Amino acid sequence: MAAPASSFEAVKAPESNVQYPSYDGKPALQTEAEFLQRAREVAELLAVDVADRDLHNVIPYDQVALLKASGLVTALGPTKYGGGGQPFHVGLKIQREVSAGDGSIGQLLGYHYLWSYTAQIVGTPAQIDAEAKRYTEGALFHGGAVNPRDADLAITEADGGATLVFNGRKAFSTGSKVSDLTVLEGVLAGTETHVFAIADSHQAGIQYGDDWNNVLGMRGTQSGSITLTDVRVPWSAALGFTPAKAFTPLGAYNTTLLPAIQLVFANIYLGVAQGALAKAAAYTARATRPWPHTGAAHAHTQAKATDEFYIQDVYGALQARVWGLEAQLDAVGELLRAVLDRPVGERGGVTGAERGLLAVRVAAGKVQAIDVALDVTSRIYEVMGARSIAHKAGFDHFWRNVRTHSLHDPVAHKRAEVGRFVLSGELPPPTWYT
Repeated sequence: MAAPASSFEAVKAPESNVQYPSYDGKPALQTEAEFLQRAREVAELLAVDVADRDLHNVIPYDQVALLKASGLVTALGPTKYGGGGQPFHVGLKIQREVSAGDGSIGQLLGYHYLWSYTAQIVGTPAQIDAEAKRYTEGALFHGGAVNPRDADLAITEADGGATLVFNGRKAFSTGSKVSDLTVLEGVLAGTETHVFAIADSHQAGIQYGDDWNNVLGMRGTQSGSITLTDVRVPWSAALGFTPAKAFTPLGAYNTTLLPAIQLVFANIYLGVAQGALAKAAAYTARATRPWPHTGAAHAHTQAKATDEFYIQDVYGALQARVWGLEAQLDAVGELLRAVLDRPVGERGGVTGAERGLLAVRVAAGKVQAIDVALDVTSRIYEVMGARSIAHKAGFDHFWRNVRTHSLHDPVAHKRAEVGRFVLSGELPPPTWYT
């Protein structure tokens, strides 16, 4: 299958004056608090020129290198291989912090954590260890070619049945262009057998369409198309399959990747809202002017914009919603932890009811996250003033990123899932989006 002709080439941005630090020689991060502090530092660096990088649709090679150098890419990797040993729910908090500075890079990091967990969720014990060792020791970054709205990749066998050969095209492949490893998913020819495998991202058989163009937001994710032509992986790399090519099912546990990625989405939105609100408050304190025309009945003009009652009211309302959302998503993260972090030998014991309750709570969190993030990223303009719409102020990417990514799958279906649970106790069945 020939790759489509590229209709777009990323524009080279002006020379950046942001100098990313070297972390060579610094002690390895060990605790959740240390990783979150490092994530905040990275977010501050990303925030300096995010508006310009977004405007010019810069391919974020340097930003992914920063994630690697900072230790964030290997935060979830086993400590025995040099990783941080953090559980998945801490990864959600890390990508949330990064999203506050740059939603695109936060999305890439969240997807990396999700795809790096693919082997954990569907792989055999030996594959879990091998994949964790590979990406942790190499500080390798993951992308994915799994978009379920497209036709499955076609898989055939070669080399006497020792090799799987992937062919096909996916319209969206977030992060693969800037990744080291890409998660593939397809169907074996003549069967209904779905196979996950992880391949090197940069090889002759993988071509990137460079067509992530004319988009409203999340421009830096490089979520364009990917075409696979005779991409070969050994049968032994088929996740969850024994040497006899038989899949070893773990029941409901094998489907936890889906609520996990939906929770990644919700934490992106929360992080963007947190970053927008904090930056807006600083802007208001620094640059917004009080309103001088209050009328005779209210003749006293405030000395500072931060003394204006209406400004205090809006910031108070928005902060209350953000704090509430943070508590909600942290609670759902603990539910995910209780399912996802089962010891390997106990994962087959996850019940459909446990998985379903997790999915409905994730759905509720995503509904709330979209509502809050869209509200925050649009209403901040009311209390910053007209000058805040200028490009140099650097605010518009917050709303555009949330508005773009929140269209990933219809939020109405998430509200309905929660509604059915409330009305009848119905739990969402596993789907590619639940």
